[in-house]
Amino acid sequence: MTYRVGIDIGGTFTDFALIDTGQPGGAVMLHKNLSTPEDRSLGVMEGLGVLAAREGLSLADFLGACDAIVHGTTIADNTLIEMNGAVTGLITTEGFRDEVEYRRGFKEDIWDARLLPPKQITPRRRRLTVPERVLFDGTIHKPLDEAAVREACRRLRVQGVQSVAISFLFSFINPAHEVRVKQIVAEEMPGVHISPSHEVLPRGPEFDRTSTTVVNAYVGPRVTSYLERLVQRLKDAGYANRLMVMQASGGVMTKEYIDGSPIRVLASGPAGGVVGSAHVGAAKGCPNLLCVDMGGTSYDMALVMNGSAPAETGWNMHHRYLIGVPMVKVETLGAGGGSICHTGGGALQVGPRSAGSEPGPIAYGRGGTEPTVTDALVMLGILSTDEGFAGGSFRLRRDGVDDAFARLGGAVGSSAEQAAFDCWRVVNANMSQGVRRTTAGKGIDPKDLVMLAYGGNGPAFAAIQAEDLGITRVLVPKASPTFSALGTLVADPSIDEERSAIAKADALDLVRLKALWGELAARAERYFADAGFSADRVEANYQLNMRYAGQNFSLTFDLHTGGKLHDFAFADEGMGARAIALFNARHMAEYNHIREGEVPEVVGVRLASRVATPSPAAGGGLTAPVSRPQPAKLRRANLGQGFADVPVHLGKDLRPGHEVPAPAIIEETFTTIVVYPGWLARVDDAGDYELVRG
Repeated sequence: MTYRVGIDIGGTFTDFALIDTGQPGGAVMLHKNLSTPEDRSLGVMEGLGVLAAREGLSLADFLGACDAIVHGTTIADNTLIEMNGAVTGLITTEGFRDEVEYRRGFKEDIWDARLLPPKQITPRRRRLTVPERVLFDGTIHKPLDEAAVREACRRLRVQGVQSVAISFLFSFINPAHEVRVKQIVAEEMPGVHISPSHEVLPRGPEFDRTSTTVVNAYVGPRVTSYLERLVQRLKDAGYANRLMVMQASGGVMTKEYIDGSPIRVLASGPAGGVVGSAHVGAAKGCPNLLCVDMGGTSYDMALVMNGSAPAETGWNMHHRYLIGVPMVKVETLGAGGGSICHTGGGALQVGPRSAGSEPGPIAYGRGGTEPTVTDALVMLGILSTDEGFAGGSFRLRRDGVDDAFARLGGAVGSSAEQAAFDCWRVVNANMSQGVRRTTAGKGIDPKDLVMLAYGGNGPAFAAIQAEDLGITRVLVPKASPTFSALGTLVADPSIDEERSAIAKADALDLVRLKALWGELAARAERYFADAGFSADRVEANYQLNMRYAGQNFSLTFDLHTGGKLHDFAFADEGMGARAIALFNARHMAEYNHIREGEVPEVVGVRLASRVATPSPAAGGGLTAPVSRPQPAKLRRANLGQGFADVPVHLGKDLRPGHEVPAPAIIEETFTTIVVYPGWLARVDDAGDYELVRG
């Protein structure tokens, strides 16, 4: 027996997906347990212990049989949401102390005069400058004042700084000053976490680089200390291989690679779900997907177009901070099962505050007192309070739920059940509006997409939300409750990095471009070797970042795909003309126009490298004979048209070809699928669900 385990830690649950690679087809086992906020590695080890017991093994024997453990985490996101990262200082070029606060003049809502800027990670008293200056071509215009650096360290030390960001102008061209400052900080402030910008994001412009470096410094100590604890616990328990960590780019890499730039795990959990969605969509002939993930704390949405969700390196705003590393585009709302229902301005509101896992919704019976979306679903009869809920591993309780909604209803002049229904309507409207904003921003009509719903709560809202958006087909994978964890097992080991280089596309310095790609290739080769992959297994996609003169943002496109590391035969005299043609095609696809006759400029090179690894099998569509099973029971529930006795089907009883008409509720082990009026559910050959308009 050999195993691969995918893990995704959310705000409420820690999800596990286990594949026995020794079995034909690689059977998948799912598990969820409550997250442990005091030390999330404890929840991971508890879950691994449960998986081992189910396989009839001791934890040591189970871990000894694991070929790979792949981990996605929201620890960086939670740090930014809760603003409980390290005490962070910044050392920067003299005269640029306030750059990070200017934010390019960006404001999320230009019409809200009262909108406050985001809380400063580095208040002005912890942003210190030193005399030094490197010019755009790497020439040292003003030598580094080392005495000023040591004085800055003294001032930061007095303020109790735990993590130091270093960001100098044009350090991505010549990092000599940042390298020296890193050495001095290590001498003057032993044990402090250090984030030089040339290691975190070695490209311009300076605000993007500084912002990303400061956030990296802020979340870095929590991310690295957590991963170190987890690696040590795994090692002590018998795991002998490298821990692989999900990245925001949609790939995985070793913990040692992540240590150099912990910011790369920001939004890594949601990225796993998107990668898994693309994998499943391709198998079922659905290349264009709206991916929606409603968990316990948040609601994530992303688009898969033409079978892929490429990582973007541009204007990535997460939790109101700009992050310049490659990230799969995922939009997040504070709308999950744990989102708290409350009143504001005399109206019902849901979220963004969440009950999390401690104390959790009232129905968890762990001391929660504020009503949540999960509690509303219990009130509406959508979620079961029977002992068999969640496979018997977890039970919801109604005690206290009615009273909480009675109080909420009293505040707005309605009954308890009406208040619960209104909360259902509000959270659904919030999610639908979030999708509309996301798709409209890309010029996409949701009705042209297939929805793929996952997460513990996603399938409970999927069909009614699809109806709001004009979508007529919804896919719900059997593994949807832990889909992001399963997605980590789909993701390939990958490294995606870039370097700045500015030149007109018809006057390229091929020697310089090859040298930059060579630097990226050498880094990739080293880290892949450390992960146990030889260079001949690495597939390299060589890319360029280009723009028209005067544009603020560049576009990335593939120049040479499927290549090998250090093979630059494509970089010949005709490369400039090919690059212009490819850029114009990319610009037309993105913006629907090009500047005829204008020569664009190259602003950087990028290397996206990966190693293909086995992925879990994803089944196709429905070919089995169609039949209609009998429900296991009836339950009083409100599916949007008032309370009635609704048929309830158990997922363990359904087989390929089974068709469930509306209204109905399907209870899987860790999720509930609602077949709203006007919809029909089918079980396909893989045991996955397809919801279609009846």
